[in-house]
Amino acid sequence: MSRLNVVLAVMLLLSCFWLIRSSNDARHLFVDLEKAQSQSHELQIEYDRLQVDKRAQATPLRVEKLARDKLHMSVNTPAVTHYVTGASAPAAVVDTAAASSGGEAP
Repeated sequence: MSRLNVVLAVMLLLSCFWLIRSSNDARHLFVDLEKAQSQSHELQIEYDRLQVDKRAQATPLRVEKLARDKLHMSVNTPAVTHYVTGASAPAAVVDTAAASSGGEAP
């Protein structure tokens, strides 16, 4: 009978150690989950802020200003006509407003 008591006591101690370890692991996993959720929330806030910045940068007036300043683009008007004479020849630009007023084309 004393052997059975010793075996049962050892099994009881082993099960207690296993329970303590699994409880500790569960606590660590819960802490890691909370950290991951917090980081996810911060990343979502950063993503929303970047989306607002992107929308602010892509307004039509800002795009038009950048096209004029950096790319030296201009608004297409009937006063400027582009003629393409051939595949290898560069396009000729004629200012019809200046030509009709007697001025020379640039």
